[in-house]
Amino acid sequence: MHGRNLIGNERSALGAETFRAWSPAAAAPLDPEFHQATPGEVDRAADLAQEAFRALRRRPPEHLADFLDRIAGEILGAGDALLERADAETALGRERLASERGRTVHQLRLFAGLVREGSWVDARIDRAIPDRKPVPKPDLRRMLVPLGPVTVFCASNFPLAFSVAGGDTASALAAGCPVIVKAHSAHPGTAEIVGEAVLRAAAASGMPEGVFSLLHGPGPVVGRRLVSHPAVRAAALTGSLRAGRALFEAAAARPAPIPVYAEMGSLNPVVLLPGALRERAERIAEGLRASATLGAGQFCTKPGLVLGLAGADWERFVGEFRRQMENVPPASLLHRGIFQGFQEGINPFLLPETNLVIEEVQVFFGVFVPVGGSSLR
Repeated sequence: MHGRNLIGNERSALGAETFRAWSPAAAAPLDPEFHQATPGEVDRAADLAQEAFRALRRRPPEHLADFLDRIAGEILGAGDALLERADAETALGRERLASERGRTVHQLRLFAGLVREGSWVDARIDRAIPDRKPVPKPDLRRMLVPLGPVTVFCASNFPLAFSVAGGDTASALAAGCPVIVKAHSAHPGTAEIVGEAVLRAAAASGMPEGVFSLLHGPGPVVGRRLVSHPAVRAAALTGSLRAGRALFEAAAARPAPIPVYAEMGSLNPVVLLPGALRERAERIAEGLRASATLGAGQFCTKPGLVLGLAGADWERFVGEFRRQMENVPPASLLHRGIFQGFQEGINPFLLPETNLVIEEVQVFFGVFVPVGGSSLR
């Protein structure tokens, strides 16, 4: 593992700023040092992607499908080393990561099949009717075409399936769009292993240089420059609301704005009606506990706000949920940023719009709101 940026066919380390991944389970840094991309390296990756895009437009679909299949094979070929590094950087466990690797490979092969089948271009031919009255009908033809180079931002909680070679990258490459990936700083080693697999597949498939690049560095610096570069035509993100809005604003500020396809954080509110609480409060509490603690509470589908009418049934539900949560074993969070956010979130705080203080924060995954009560729990 070299810790360099992958720019086209080069392993580049021009920047003086470096960082290390952090093992959440061992609470210790991991080797090697990774070099943050310089503005020049970002521009080089974008320029190469633009050149590659022109070349890809002349390639038959079968070449792209073969490329995607080869990426899947190279990821599998990385073997246990990929799972070991991903587990060291995320503490997600080998079983979960092996399942996620399988999902990643399936996505790549699924898109390869779609490219070969061809209907995704949605080609339509509307024949001319020159003698139509009162005016002739012209010959109209249309089909979907690739936008151009795409930048993909890796997710923290899915180091394989929503990262370097995940669904966003697979769909962009399938459409004929070169991809520049901004690796997540929490799992750069995992990103490097997968990035090298993509480059091996690109070489074996005869893809043009620049069809794929991988950059390290802070999102506000590297990410903003990527989204602002005129060669980049779209961006894809799975991450926080703050990061997504920052990228959206940068993309919208361009002379020619570009789309940002973002899956961002959500509060995921749940409303418990009186009849449901009366009939099955215990079962609801059990299901809520399972959903809230899945993956140590780091899934985007985790419920974060529960609303219900105050009363005896509500209190019974809250008591049962508290009891179940007290028996949940501790777990390692993905990275220090999430841990710090968790620490801040469990401290008592004031809701300015209601002037109500959250008194009990043992229910650490979110906020309970008994409507009509005098306080929040």
